[in-house]
Amino acid sequence: MDIKERIIALLKEIGKGVYEKDTELRLGMLAALAGESIILLGPPGTAKSMVARRLKDAFKGAVSFEYLMSRFSTPDDIFGPVSISKLKVSDTYERVTEGYMPTADVVFLDEIWKAGPAIQNTLLTALNEKVFRNGDKEVKLPLKLLIAASNELPAEGEGLEALWDRFLVRCISCSIKEDNTFLSMILDTDEVTYSTRLKELQITPEEYAEWQQQIAQVKVDKSVQASILYIRNRMKRLKDEHGESEYSIYISDRRWKKAVNLLKASAFIHGRTETNPTDIAVLAYCLWNEPIEREVVREVVTKSVFAEVSKQHQQLQSLVDNARRGKRAAKALKDSKQLARKEDANLILFDDFYYRLSTYNTGNTYIFAADFHRLPDMSERSSILGHLYNDQTAPTKERIRAFEKPGLKGVDFHDGRKVRLMRDSKYLYIDGVRCELERYSAREMAAAKSASDNILEFKEYDYENEIEQIATLLNGIIMSLEDNIFATPEDRAYIRSVVNEYMKSVAQTRSDISKLLYE
Repeated sequence: MDIKERIIALLKEIGKGVYEKDTELRLGMLAALAGESIILLGPPGTAKSMVARRLKDAFKGAVSFEYLMSRFSTPDDIFGPVSISKLKVSDTYERVTEGYMPTADVVFLDEIWKAGPAIQNTLLTALNEKVFRNGDKEVKLPLKLLIAASNELPAEGEGLEALWDRFLVRCISCSIKEDNTFLSMILDTDEVTYSTRLKELQITPEEYAEWQQQIAQVKVDKSVQASILYIRNRMKRLKDEHGESEYSIYISDRRWKKAVNLLKASAFIHGRTETNPTDIAVLAYCLWNEPIEREVVREVVTKSVFAEVSKQHQQLQSLVDNARRGKRAAKALKDSKQLARKEDANLILFDDFYYRLSTYNTGNTYIFAADFHRLPDMSERSSILGHLYNDQTAPTKERIRAFEKPGLKGVDFHDGRKVRLMRDSKYLYIDGVRCELERYSAREMAAAKSASDNILEFKEYDYENEIEQIATLLNGIIMSLEDNIFATPEDRAYIRSVVNEYMKSVAQTRSDISKLLYE
């Protein structure tokens, strides 16, 4: 049995008789194997202490310590009383730690924020360095997992920020939601008994120590590094719900360091020697400071998983858009050249479709090339109606379109104005005003390729294969996430909704490719 199968079986065993606490158990297990801590936020009576006791049973021979904090709690209640005999005999201030937190593998501290400053300061060192100073000795703690619980966030202005930051995994623990599960819980009268298999599944101290060494050797691949940088940068520039102002979520360097260790533990449990983007999902439980931030953090973390494939898709879509534009430009050129005069050969084509007027207004006025070629000659003393307007997609540019028939149905002249257009061998005339058009010099004409040579050769690029590779990558990520034992049902549902949006975009790109290649 590999490690992943074993952890799944172990979680199933210790989860017997615990209702709708799968997320807490799984995240607690991950935190334990990474040597980190977890805090459960939720109202009383939501099985937070039960989760702690069950996680203790995952480790063979594990010693647990459990305590409900109050404002009257003292360090003696947590770290053990001072040894009177040593104080008398050798004048040594040393605690009797047996049976208290310093000797425990799994610790559960309820109502953590009610602890006094002396307890909090000692916990900081215990959580960060896994050591406890007892008198003049520094004792290495056997601590695998510290679970804290509270029904509230730490109060502001009371110096609790440092301790709050030490809890890497932050999980909201709620009452049972599903009616059927609720009824099963209240009607359940059976005593929970583990099967004999639990002893085979439990993690021994030797295994735990060996796994810690192997987790440290797991490499963080470049895609995960890119995702972390994506998240870090996004957290500095988040938009409010109206998109009007920016705010940030503070994440300490220490928290990032510990978060990476959590990803490495996830990869190890899944039998990998290197992280991959599917491990990133657990960061949704590490990077928020207030519950209101959970959704935006989940969104940023999830999108980071798809950041690389999304970038590939955007690049492909840009290529397709440019190729379609080039194809339209080629057709427009072909059509316009049928009407073009010999003296039009040195006109410079802008934006694939337009000629620019160099002596009109600000020099940002353009006429559609095909329209210019069919304008009546000035010598004929006739003109046709045109429409001069600002381009909404490029507000600094004016466009001119010409119309052969006087009706002009569907043209809204409220946007722009009517003009009379004609031409001669060299100039465009707008309401009788002569305007020069930009042309290549004789030297430039000799050196330059024709505009059609610069059109993207869209048939040389395998667009269809590229979009299918992107779809395969998306499906691969979703399958890996489904296989990730630390992706909760809530995570999977959210990820599926994001993937569905990506797949709609992929379908649109497929349609654009089909139009490009076959229409």
